[in-house]
Amino acid sequence: MALIRNDPLGVFNFYLTLIDSSNIVGSLISAALNYVVAGFSECSGLEVTMEVMEYKEGGVNDYVHKFPTRASHTNITLKRGVIVLEDDFWKWHQSFVQGTGKRRDGLIVLMDESRSPAKVWKFKRGIPLKWVGPSLNATQSSAAIESLEISHEGLLLEVGA
Repeated sequence: MALIRNDPLGVFNFYLTLIDSSNIVGSLISAALNYVVAGFSECSGLEVTMEVMEYKEGGVNDYVHKFPTRASHTNITLKRGVIVLEDDFWKWHQSFVQGTGKRRDGLIVLMDESRSPAKVWKFKRGIPLKWVGPSLNATQSSAAIESLEISHEGLLLEVGA
């Protein structure tokens, strides 16, 4: 009998899709086409922390009651190589700087070895907080890297999407 291996997924095979959350038709079209906006070399900030309220009950001195209150989400940071003729994240960030920006939902899709979606993290109502351009240095031959930090209002996980 053949054993089925359940290896961990690699962290190198992922992409990002942005969805206009203010436009239902646009959201459906984006989701239906599974439109890949960008591949990144690094994604961090897929993190949720639960806050607790402590209650010190009178007469109970051996422990403190802890009750869950609310969840907080860290900002998502994406890094990628600078690509000629692609400035979509700069434009999204600048639209907020100029006061005309629209929040976007997003999907961060981690794929398995066969390039099928294995896990999908969906963030809600994202705002591009910080765009960082490449550090330029004439004495180095490394790739030019840009990063985008996105604040959001919640993170959901779908397995085997």
